[in-house]
Amino acid sequence: MTNKTHILKWLAYFEVFQHPLKDSELAMLCDGDLILVKSEIAELTQQGKCYTFENFVSLASDVEKIVTDRKDKEREASDYFAQLPRYVRLIKKFPFVQGIGISGSLSKNVMHKNGDIDYFIVTVENRLWLCRTLLILYKKIFLLNSRKYFCLNYFVDENNLKIEDENIFTAVEIEYLMPAYNKEVFEELKKQNDWTKKHIPTIKNDFSIDCIEKRKGLSVLEKLLDGKMGEQLDLFFMRLTYNRWQKKFPNFPKQKFDQTMRTQRGISKHHPKDFQTKVLTKFESNFKTMNLDNENIIQS
Repeated sequence: MTNKTHILKWLAYFEVFQHPLKDSELAMLCDGDLILVKSEIAELTQQGKCYTFENFVSLASDVEKIVTDRKDKEREASDYFAQLPRYVRLIKKFPFVQGIGISGSLSKNVMHKNGDIDYFIVTVENRLWLCRTLLILYKKIFLLNSRKYFCLNYFVDENNLKIEDENIFTAVEIEYLMPAYNKEVFEELKKQNDWTKKHIPTIKNDFSIDCIEKRKGLSVLEKLLDGKMGEQLDLFFMRLTYNRWQKKFPNFPKQKFDQTMRTQRGISKHHPKDFQTKVLTKFESNFKTMNLDNENIIQS
């Protein structure tokens, strides 16, 4: 794939989010030389295939407006980053939490107004559902079910770090994932998901957050629930959640339910709006307007 095709691929992908890219970001995503990428952006601009404003590039002709919007979202993100350490310190105190990562919009340093912080939680083996239930109960009771700083929709345990959905959407989320607690577990997660490299190179953000080191030893509650009682409670909460989700989404076909409401012993995914499918569909649609080889681009 040529650099120009790479550039158009990533512009088409982030156009789904109305997210213009800096030329330096495109160089990173294309794993290319910045000077060469700038030259190819200039050629694509002259051909009317993309638009530029300042050091930003987009497929949208109203590029100045969406650049302004992105800057507004970056300012909004700074407020969320300011609140983030408080909530990471809180979540890490819950029993069986092994790692906390930040995904979604905030991992790209942007945030919509009325957005929320998406957490990717790694737990101890066979205690995911116990950990998840305690966190959800805390959110419902003490945060009045507010998602703003406490959106918990993806959990895996330490033995299920390999993510099932191998596509560009998941690859981007994994590579942009920002460790906030226990960096080592996310290094292992990225190692086990090296398939992402066929979609996207290693991301090096020009912004960062402090990552808290893993605490040592077990809490009192972890010691109490380390044996048979903890095992039974974990299974109970998994079955309880699965039955509740089935009743809540009775019209979901099995394939959609299994993909968006994944309920396995070491995996909990709660994405009823199926944002992944919407993004991938829009991404493909963007390429139809370019007359490019959709399958080749989407698979690489």
